[in-house]
Amino acid sequence: MEIPAEDVAPMARAVELAGRGHGTTSPNPVVGCVVLDSAGQVAGEGFHAYAGGPHAEIVALAQAGERAKGGTAYVTLEPCDHTGRTGPCSRALLDAGVARVVIAVPDPTPKAAGGAARLRAHGVEVTSGVLAERAERVNEEWLTYARLGRPHVTWKFAATLDGRSAAEDGTSQWITSPEARADVHRLRAAADAIVAGIGTVLADDPRLTARPSTPGEGPAGVSRVPGVPGIPSVPGITDIQGIQGIPSVPGLPGDRAGDRPGDHPGDHPRDHPGNHLGDHPGHHAGDHPGHHPGHHAGDRPRVRVPLRVVVDPDGRTPPSARVLDGQAPTLVAVADDARTGIETDLLPAPGRAAAPPHAPDREAGEPSAPGREAGEPSAPGRESGESSAPAHEVDLVRVPRRGAGLDLEALLRELAARGVVSVFLEGGPTLAGSFVGQGLVDRVVAYVAPALLGSGRAALGDAGVRTIGELPRLTFDEISQIGPDLRLIARPNPQPGREK
Repeated sequence: MEIPAEDVAPMARAVELAGRGHGTTSPNPVVGCVVLDSAGQVAGEGFHAYAGGPHAEIVALAQAGERAKGGTAYVTLEPCDHTGRTGPCSRALLDAGVARVVIAVPDPTPKAAGGAARLRAHGVEVTSGVLAERAERVNEEWLTYARLGRPHVTWKFAATLDGRSAAEDGTSQWITSPEARADVHRLRAAADAIVAGIGTVLADDPRLTARPSTPGEGPAGVSRVPGVPGIPSVPGITDIQGIQGIPSVPGLPGDRAGDRPGDHPGDHPRDHPGNHLGDHPGHHAGDHPGHHPGHHAGDRPRVRVPLRVVVDPDGRTPPSARVLDGQAPTLVAVADDARTGIETDLLPAPGRAAAPPHAPDREAGEPSAPGREAGEPSAPGRESGESSAPAHEVDLVRVPRRGAGLDLEALLRELAARGVVSVFLEGGPTLAGSFVGQGLVDRVVAYVAPALLGSGRAALGDAGVRTIGELPRLTFDEISQIGPDLRLIARPNPQPGREK
């Protein structure tokens, strides 16, 4: 479709705003909204900042006030038509007197869809599909979750220039630079779950926690989503004026008060079932206290902690493993025919963590080595035997076998039922090969160091490719330098039958 020139810049801004919620809105989507007044000037803007907080449309309309009447609203995801704790966003737009609504992507969920139809039925002009590809990319984790019924999977690995993830003797500390490792922790912090295989747990004893190098830095400190075309790649740059191919719009700002959680009272229900990570399994979006009157723009949701998932078909995870240390919630996935009594072996007694604190750990996929490199981030609150983190529960789930491992699609659907929207897969070429072989990797993030090994362990194990004609092809989204290393972001080319 041909996009009206005047719609490009405001929708691009809405996409950028949506990206600011990346890592804090799960299990809800990221959504951005820009409201122009009847003269075409920006009157309000906002984004969905965290699950339980106000939706993007509500923040933008509250900022616009009376100026929204007769104006245009640009929304990256179809306004919800669902009535829950408060009314639907479609009704809020009607009540504000907006004359036109421009939508990037329709909502694929039966529960929330229908906003566009309601708006049209009440005489509002609706345009759909504006910058749809860009808006899909910024919201790809949630859209995968909503469309396929499973989490979006990002596979991360680090390797030398000749594709080796470890030397012949198994050592790999450190192939990549401190800058690359810090970047990995930022990506971990934005995920709902960090997944590793039992081989990595037994060989490396990783903790699998997210430890951003800057105190307080987490998903909210990352201002863009890697691989989203047309959005600045330098943290802190938020003004889209001057980006090639995007015209300027008078009054379109860079940072505004509406970029932070607004002080509009009440929750708005683009809240899909699932748990806030950091809660125990089974807690749902509605359990969050939400955004109440009297909260201010600086309020933040409680800290979310990525779920640690160990793929362990035969239940070999030792009770002393760091992934059971109580520093984050942990789920151990075993085969449905694994020996009975495994729950007694793996799960801690109620009310306590499974294992005592350990010294700071290595990265997943990195074998034991004496000492630590200067500058490697430590787990907060663990120095001198101190621990300020709450003890999280360990849970166990049984999953059908598939070959020598588990049915990974069944595992992902179990994670989706627990509100996990995005998975960060790392640690183990065997498990990575199984995910790739089962067609379950949606994005690849590779850190390539300017170094050569010539022999040693490959980053990817058997993925079921027996001839060049079966080679999975990918498309690069981004190639950027992180310290001395390269970060490559790619995604598999579309395959028929992958989407419902």
